[in-house]
Amino acid sequence: MHIKTEQVERHTLAVIVDNEPGILARIAGLFTARGYNIESLTVSEITADKAVSRITIVTSASPPVMEQIIAQLDRLVPVHKVTDLTVLGDHVERELALVKVSGTGDRRIEALRLAEVYRARVVDATIGSFVFEVTGGIAKIDKFVELMGEVGLVEVARTGIAAISRGAEAA
Repeated sequence: MHIKTEQVERHTLAVIVDNEPGILARIAGLFTARGYNIESLTVSEITADKAVSRITIVTSASPPVMEQIIAQLDRLVPVHKVTDLTVLGDHVERELALVKVSGTGDRRIEALRLAEVYRARVVDATIGSFVFEVTGGIAKIDKFVELMGEVGLVEVARTGIAAISRGAEAA
């Protein structure tokens, strides 16, 4: 007996919604109720009058499940548009992380050296610690955090993915 398994793929969705109370809870509830995982979630107002927001969701699913997720999101009343940036093609994804590192002597010097390599900025410093700000793709931030773990990592705060399609067209 041969069982066919669907390939699970990571997708970045841009969801344009009316900025109203409860919409984020409704979208998160849609994912939760169906057992879909949200790997990253960011929300921001995108119009001057603050009436419309963009929700960027990163999730992983097989193609049929992804179609179902998009269809279910599209059916929610305050949703204007759902765009699968992954399917659309080239897009830019970035994340910001604040990384707190403690240490003195050689460990402190090594943390600063690594920060320079990864183009991380020092946004706070004390005699015994630094807070670095690093931006970039997921892999870059993951690697920076991993390396800081070897020189005195204390804490990490990440924003989640912000993504936008390339070219002149809106998502």
